[in-house]
Amino acid sequence: MTRPMKSRSKRPVATAPATPLHPATSAGAAGEAIARLERERDALKAELETARARIAELERQRSDALNRVEWVIDSLHTLSTAG
Repeated sequence: MTRPMKSRSKRPVATAPATPLHPATSAGAAGEAIARLERERDALKAELETARARIAELERQRSDALNRVEWVIDSLHTLSTAG
């Protein structure tokens, strides 16, 4: 038994936005939006650098801890075979 095909409903066609009445105002608003986005980009770049530095520090601490654990295991192994 086959299912009947469902017809797709078409989405309305998007229309271009109306031309602003005051081009100078919209250009100023666009400039402000660009400046705001550039500030946000710069803040995100700084946050990313901070996060990368933190990750590097955590990886170093993890490596140090792992080295200490290995050293303790080697020391215990040496003590158990010597005695």
